[in-house]
Amino acid sequence: MCNLYNVTTSQQAIIEWSRAMRDSVGNLEPALDIYPNYPAPVVRNAADGVRELARLQWGMPSPPAYVKGADRGVTNIRNAGSPHWRRWLKPESRCIVPFNSFAEPSPSKDESGRTPNVWFAIDDSRPLAFFAGLWTPWHGVRKVKDGPGDFELYGFLTTVPNAVVGPVHPKAMPVILTTRDEIETWLTAPAEEALLLQRPLADDLLTIVSAPAKIEDVGPAAPGGQLPLL
Repeated sequence: MCNLYNVTTSQQAIIEWSRAMRDSVGNLEPALDIYPNYPAPVVRNAADGVRELARLQWGMPSPPAYVKGADRGVTNIRNAGSPHWRRWLKPESRCIVPFNSFAEPSPSKDESGRTPNVWFAIDDSRPLAFFAGLWTPWHGVRKVKDGPGDFELYGFLTTVPNAVVGPVHPKAMPVILTTRDEIETWLTAPAEEALLLQRPLADDLLTIVSAPAKIEDVGPAAPGGQLPLL
């Protein structure tokens, strides 16, 4: 499953690409190494109906049967039709998650015995794209030492892998949106239509890339780095 990704495209580019009407994140710096339970930018249908760029925490509420103590959250959602996930399939609970590249663990260890990550992007320039996600407000325990609290959580859908991801991770890949039409469908269409987007990205729209630069090497978020506005 995908438990690591990054987004380095500028805040303004995310807003323009997604047609977000409100920005609630403040200053958005390049976000390398986004892991589960980290806060990260998403574009969501807010409670008042406004499309909003917001900062949420990665990991949707787990099915109760899997929670013992703290709920660390579910990052990847495969069976969107299950009773647990159906409650969040309406447009008001959908979001899109901006990214420039994402990682899957390599099936082979390196010379030191460690498992390296294999990174994927739309192409070598790592343009902006989006995962198809769900979000929800939630009250509960994320970390036992912190006790219960109020959170806004997100996760994104996965599907069968394409020929690029499959040799690395044969079980699943994220659902990726690359056009404005796909974004509008995911954020606004009835669930039956929106879920047709839960399919692997075409093989020629994804490639393996080198590991991202360290945060100190990136500097301010790049203003470009986005797909054509289709």
